[in-house]
Amino acid sequence: MKTYQGVIFDLDGLLFDTEKLYYQATQEIADKIGLNYSEEIYHRYIGISDEELWTIYHEMYDPLIGEQAVNDFISTIFNLTIDLFEAGEADLKEGVLELLDYLNEKEMPKMIASSNQRRLIDILLDKNKITHEFETVISFEDVKRAKPDPEIFEKAHQFLVMPKKELLILEDSKNGVLAAHAAGIDVVMIPDLVAPSSEVKAKVVEIFPSLTAIPSFLNK
Repeated sequence: MKTYQGVIFDLDGLLFDTEKLYYQATQEIADKIGLNYSEEIYHRYIGISDEELWTIYHEMYDPLIGEQAVNDFISTIFNLTIDLFEAGEADLKEGVLELLDYLNEKEMPKMIASSNQRRLIDILLDKNKITHEFETVISFEDVKRAKPDPEIFEKAHQFLVMPKKELLILEDSKNGVLAAHAAGIDVVMIPDLVAPSSEVKAKVVEIFPSLTAIPSFLNK
């Protein structure tokens, strides 16, 4: 039986209910300027970095409205998202506070490894008053290659300075699971908007509906 000594958290869709806000902001702006956008398109790219997503938007929409208009589309989405976060619209996911309390009680180090930008991460943590809960944060700016590349989890492993077999990653997306598996670190999935595929199921230790199950899992 494994005994984990440290936990690495994803952010969007795992700690915070943000994915629906990103979609809401993107759909609202796309509708305003007449772009063909949908929830299916949004789901297709959950878990990739902003930089990769922006490249995809340029590939999709530059031929239709031009590069500058797509740049404006992206910046307007970003600003609207910040407004939503600053207004406290991004709720903590079920079980977050209870899990953090459990890990504190067990004196288990915990950190965040997210493909999001540090500015947005800091807003979310600050608004929900949990910045102090994490030893460190690794963000989009700290890596050259986003998930599903394992670089971000390799950096997390280097920071926590313990054997990989003692680490557990908590993820909600396919790309996060693939990155964790490629890094050789156990991962538990808490699916958010997209159900796990058979490929994903084969690469996780467990799948749970919410973070409320994690304390019992760690206490086995």
